[in-house]
Amino acid sequence: MSKARDKTIRPQYYNMTYSSSYGGESKPLPTWKTYLYTLQLQAPKPKKIVCQHEIPGKPTFYGKEFHGNITREEADHLLSSAGDGSYLVRKSERAADAYTLAIRFDSQTKNYKLYYDGQHYVGDKRFDTVHDLVADGLIHFYVELKASDYIASLSNESNYAESPYLAYTDKRKRLHRSRKSVNSKRLEFGEQSQGSSGSANGSVQQQYLDDELDSIDDVEKYEKAHNFKTQNFIGLHWCDFCANFMWGLIAQGVKCLDCGFEAHKKCSEKVPNDCLPDIKFVKNLFGADLTTVVKARNTPIPVVVEKCIKEIEHRGLEVEGLYRIAGLHDEVESIRMAFDKDGENTVISESKYDDINSITSVLKLYFRLLPIPLITFEAYRIIIDTMKQDEPRSRTQIIKIKEGLSKLPPAHYQTLRFLLAHLNRVTEQKATNMMGSDNLAIVFAPTLMRCPEPDPMMSLMNAQFEQKALETMLVKFRDLFSRMSTTQNFEANAKRPSFDALRISDQTPHFDKV
Repeated sequence: MSKARDKTIRPQYYNMTYSSSYGGESKPLPTWKTYLYTLQLQAPKPKKIVCQHEIPGKPTFYGKEFHGNITREEADHLLSSAGDGSYLVRKSERAADAYTLAIRFDSQTKNYKLYYDGQHYVGDKRFDTVHDLVADGLIHFYVELKASDYIASLSNESNYAESPYLAYTDKRKRLHRSRKSVNSKRLEFGEQSQGSSGSANGSVQQQYLDDELDSIDDVEKYEKAHNFKTQNFIGLHWCDFCANFMWGLIAQGVKCLDCGFEAHKKCSEKVPNDCLPDIKFVKNLFGADLTTVVKARNTPIPVVVEKCIKEIEHRGLEVEGLYRIAGLHDEVESIRMAFDKDGENTVISESKYDDINSITSVLKLYFRLLPIPLITFEAYRIIIDTMKQDEPRSRTQIIKIKEGLSKLPPAHYQTLRFLLAHLNRVTEQKATNMMGSDNLAIVFAPTLMRCPEPDPMMSLMNAQFEQKALETMLVKFRDLFSRMSTTQNFEANAKRPSFDALRISDQTPHFDKV
């Protein structure tokens, strides 16, 4: 390590603890390291070298730091006499209508091509003034000069298990669990008794379709990558991974748009896929990633899906053309905006929206706007391949479809399972609503599935296979979504079960396993 680095103040730490209400034990909160912040304070400050005479034809976006046609040697002489931090702008000697920013640092003059497109820049960062550009550059020069070895080791030597993010996330998870009894709802799986009409209001014997259903606590464990974007932080910010200061004036690091995780760009590459979205960052339900939505609200089914299906089944499934007939555009938009604004408090009762087709259209719109389709691209390829190659509804085809479904993220799988159980109840009323599994597949296939290939001809050719795939999922729902082995049991289920299957109750605030 250089002498200059030896003399610099070494990292300082601020230790904090909090008392957990779970057992009363004290646990450490973030340890913020101030070494890099101290270096930023010590960095040279920008000093403009003012041109003492008017420059004909001076660009309007430059001030008195512009010196016109001076040579590199002349610029170096002016800057060397002013010392570190001094800067000026001159016309480039190598290209017409081009400009050079000259900065003095560490007793050397650095020259950069300077650009302007409404803002000043020499690289990716944009600045409103040349002064701010120079100030940011001097900070980076100084910090990297004094602490290059330290910076190189930031992400490698940091322990994620002791990171600030994980400490605060643990507190948030505890708070989530404590509120679960107030905010969550139960998804009950039941099977209609023999001879029942299949109506949502019919007599239902409650039992789970599967051996078990993941509890609501498992939603927190869903794997989700962070949605990092470069961020201009206002004020002082520390990295949530390594606990070090994020130096510079703009674009100091990245921030997850879903949970608020802030980090150096290099540190963000070490962060595992454990984003715990915060509802204050995930403002919209429509157009948002499905896993992000369910983790932010701590429920396995998106609230839009849950409330729409509950309302549709409450009104009855006998309406002719259910899901085929579109609702009124203005009503659909009104409901969509209400969900984005009010979430689970949205009112979609018959007294407010009397057209059930508006509710069904909102549900279809939600799936259509998902950035990643409900049946993801990875699952899509496996499912479409088997629809093209294997005998319809054969043992081989069912096994391969189930393999494709196993590739779905948990939030996608649970939501698809919930939706298809509902659509099966719709088909049980096909004598009155005229919506059998074939018709529902035509309506929902382009909504739930999306061809990953950019070629529109490929999408057109796959459309028939998408419809057949969804129809098969409806007809073979029990075989595909039960936890029993498909290879052993799907042929034994010769009689298709009734599906008064997936019901919602407001009574029990958690999932029970039976």
